[in-house]
Amino acid sequence: MPDDYYELLGVSRDADARTLKKAYRKQAMQYHPDRNPGDAEAEERFKAISEAYEVLSDDQKRQIYDRYGKKGLENQGFSGFSDIGDIFSQFGDLFGDLFGGFGGGGRRRVSRGADLRMHMELTLADCLTGIEREVDIPRTVDCDTCDGSGAAEGSEPTTCQTCGGQGQVAVNRGFITMRTACPRCRGEGRVVANPCGACRGTGGKQISDRVKVRIPAGIDHGMKLRVSGKGQRSSNPGGPPGDLYVVITVSDHPRFERHGTELLGEVEIDMVQACLGDEVEFETLDGTETLHIEPGTQPGTLVKLRGKGLPSVERGRARRGDMHLRVVVQIPTALDSERRALLEAFRDAGSH
Repeated sequence: MPDDYYELLGVSRDADARTLKKAYRKQAMQYHPDRNPGDAEAEERFKAISEAYEVLSDDQKRQIYDRYGKKGLENQGFSGFSDIGDIFSQFGDLFGDLFGGFGGGGRRRVSRGADLRMHMELTLADCLTGIEREVDIPRTVDCDTCDGSGAAEGSEPTTCQTCGGQGQVAVNRGFITMRTACPRCRGEGRVVANPCGACRGTGGKQISDRVKVRIPAGIDHGMKLRVSGKGQRSSNPGGPPGDLYVVITVSDHPRFERHGTELLGEVEIDMVQACLGDEVEFETLDGTETLHIEPGTQPGTLVKLRGKGLPSVERGRARRGDMHLRVVVQIPTALDSERRALLEAFRDAGSH
């Protein structure tokens, strides 16, 4: 099976949205699980082409993939689909067209749980190295007592007789027949006659879940990370949970301004160092560096420290930007008589 997304879908690298959709629909019909029951190879192909379509149909993800490949997507937190239910949830409308409106072969669509969102504040040093941080997330998971079914011990949910377990019913509007959520089971396709006492028939419970979030080096302000499966539980037993999205905020640094992977700062020297040149120690984000100050350095001159900026989140830590230091020349505001005499002598010598 090809590894390249374009080869998987059988399209050229400049394929437009319509061509991508057509190619995906064609292969989805061929490898859909309902048409290949028990065929693990077909299921893997179905997952692969769905992952390819998700990336190539999204302009931002496609740009990252075209430039940096799958590694670039992984650094942005993209990990593909965890199971078939995720695919049905993401592309349910496409499968409705292909397989009669129920996610394939008359199946009742399995809904994903709701996604969660949180903000995380980082320092510039965190962005340099990347970190792992644990956070506590309040979310719903399956009830331990009924395993998420919502039914009391010794009983099971029963198939809704109104919709036959499909979760939808046909409603006639004159000459038009529409399908809508079943009013009895509210689209669930099942009815709980004897609800679980622990969760009162909801099938879920609220917990505080400790989640480990991996922050890649080079991450920038406003970027989002996805932690798969750490959102809310699905309302359907066995359905996939939602995801957790972590929105990054990077706090201001007292000495450096960030411009992508480049850092801008200032280095202070005195007027003697500016005139005669010197070796000056400067503290960067990851250690002390020695700066070479050329004789006759003017205020505002930029001194570059190669590779002392930040890494690119797409390329990892192997390649870093540069640090640019603007020279600030300190002029003394109070002179004793000796220093004044020396400066006057310097002035007079320059006038001859």
